[in-house]
Amino acid sequence: MSQTLTTRVPKGYYSVTPFIVVKDIAQSIDFYRRAFGAEERMRMPGPDGKRVMHAELGIGDSVLMLGDESPERGCFVPASLKGHTGGLYLYVSDVDAAFARATRAGAKGTMNPTDMFWGDRVGEVEDPSGHRWSLATRKEDLTPAEMRERAQVWFASQGKA
Repeated sequence: MSQTLTTRVPKGYYSVTPFIVVKDIAQSIDFYRRAFGAEERMRMPGPDGKRVMHAELGIGDSVLMLGDESPERGCFVPASLKGHTGGLYLYVSDVDAAFARATRAGAKGTMNPTDMFWGDRVGEVEDPSGHRWSLATRKEDLTPAEMRERAQVWFASQGKA
């Protein structure tokens, strides 16, 4: 990676920082606090004083940026689009406990925690705005060859070989 790019990243951030659109920032921040232990870093009201145009949360060692849904600007939450366009992959120390915490906080469980072929134990939840969160705990480090071999076995077991 070029030195110019990495030296311009603000302190406390990484080169890639996700920004997601949510239905209601205040409710979303409360949900992320209860579900994932998020800490609010900042909140910036929009020019109308009603919506929040930007907020930032700390989750683990990462920053998550949020903005309120704004149809007039073409910014919609996945739930408004009746689908999702991507997801967030969050490493946690205990995926089973994190999955239980998130669902207690109001997330919809979309995949129970399962050991996956790439070495992670993964569970998936959907937040109130429709964003998919994969919660993961690394169980073992594998080589690319080991992952390919396990992937073939897994896809065969799913009838997708």
